[in-house]
Amino acid sequence: MKIALAQMNPTVGDFAGNVARILDFAQRARARGADLAVFSELCLCGYLPHDLIERPDFVERNHQELQHLAAETPLPSIVGYVGRSRGETGKRAANCAALIADGRVVFEQRKMLLPTYDVFDESRYFQPAESQDVFSFCGRRIGLTICEDVWNDKNFWANRLYQRDPVAELAAAGADLLLNVSSSPYTIDKRGLRHDMLRAIAREHRLPVVYVNQIGGNDSLVFDGSSLVMMPDGRVAAQAKAFDEDLVLFDTETGSGEVHDQPKNELEAVDLALVRGTRDYVRKCGFSRVVIGLSGGIDSSLVATIAVRALGPENVTGVGMPGPYSSPGSLTDAQELARNLGIRFEILPIGPIFDSYRQSLAGVFAGTPEDVTEENIQARIRGNLLMALSNKFHSLVLSTGNKSEMAVGYCTLYGDMAGGLAVVADIPKVMVYELARLVNERSPVIPAAVLTKPPSAELRPNQADQDSLPPYDVLDRILKAYVEDLKSPEEIAAHYEFPLELVRSIAVRVDRNEYKRHQAPPGLKVTSKAFSVGRRFPIAQKYVI
Repeated sequence: MKIALAQMNPTVGDFAGNVARILDFAQRARARGADLAVFSELCLCGYLPHDLIERPDFVERNHQELQHLAAETPLPSIVGYVGRSRGETGKRAANCAALIADGRVVFEQRKMLLPTYDVFDESRYFQPAESQDVFSFCGRRIGLTICEDVWNDKNFWANRLYQRDPVAELAAAGADLLLNVSSSPYTIDKRGLRHDMLRAIAREHRLPVVYVNQIGGNDSLVFDGSSLVMMPDGRVAAQAKAFDEDLVLFDTETGSGEVHDQPKNELEAVDLALVRGTRDYVRKCGFSRVVIGLSGGIDSSLVATIAVRALGPENVTGVGMPGPYSSPGSLTDAQELARNLGIRFEILPIGPIFDSYRQSLAGVFAGTPEDVTEENIQARIRGNLLMALSNKFHSLVLSTGNKSEMAVGYCTLYGDMAGGLAVVADIPKVMVYELARLVNERSPVIPAAVLTKPPSAELRPNQADQDSLPPYDVLDRILKAYVEDLKSPEEIAAHYEFPLELVRSIAVRVDRNEYKRHQAPPGLKVTSKAFSVGRRFPIAQKYVI
């Protein structure tokens, strides 16, 4: 039997578009001699539709489109969709995958293990399956699982989250081939973890594992695909590309298939994730163009290069907004970057507007010294100008703040935080530099001065980030340990031999700036714990670190 791993990019709620894409993949798979096409989890409606699932009409539309797809598909296919729950009590919907062939639904399996951690909240919507069943196809006894169903192997995980193991149950029922349809979002190092987990399952149960994952950006989540076939001897027999639609074939008789190139390292994977996430967020939200405030700094320079790769230079506009404390080099670096990228560049000085603000506020501010208030006014003027361009030219504003700044509140509400998508909001500052250097290895578009000058917001004379923050290589280690690994200040200080007072001060800043992050635009998630979906801390609270 030849199995086609159909790795596609669905859009949530776009039934017509998703069905057309499924049919196209199935037709291509048939033309290449496939006997079965396997698609990803909830590919019919897109993953994850969140509270759309609670709408009865949405669930009904899933069933209507599945019947239409069954009647039209040129090849037997495994398709994921939102189905109806069979239980008399509990949730009305189920996370389902169906084998469609000969114009009908031949077999259906519901998802058993429903994740409720990190970005997942599937128990909110779905009723879990009560059993796992094997079905026969082309002389094989096949076990069908859905995403989380394979993430509970007792020999791989030291601490399992669930009592039951659907894979073990299917193996005991006589399955000789395991299919897993997934919508597993990307995070750093997760591709390697999946590979090791699937290899452990294939070896333990002595059966091939066909894993099909979706690709694409849906809101903050980016899906990497990286679909593969793992053989019982631990060999990868087939693998699709990362972060791109792909169709690869695997022959169960010969145990061979197509293996496509993968990112060379994790930094390349992050780079691809940001490009894919930006492209899909912009386009799936109905935009084609973006506007970016170019300060001449490293963050905005990196975001501009990502936008150009995602959307093309003709769809990117950079805006320089020099203020009273901007250095001449900042503007010239932004201009050079724009020329190198081939994007439109506009200059909108904010000095006269800032003077007008100060004049308007002179009476109520009389007798008070200038402080961060005046700095924030400059940032908010820039945010206003960018949003005006967004409104006038139907262009989405890409904000440019990084994770390190967002963590400690080194950002301005309604200023540099203004925008429709925060491209690098989950990228620590040190990694921003690493990604920028990776960009320049391919083509030196970011001016050398941007990579070497000290970071500065340039909102007061001779300002530098290090005036308010520890060195970024120190800050980023503290933040990862505190935010992602949930270590205490005492543990962090002891591990890195940092002063405890420093670590505590950073932790306090993280906690006190929760209110800012709740008002930030969506950011693309690439780390294990981003300041968006998957991290739920209260704003009004008095827990003391």
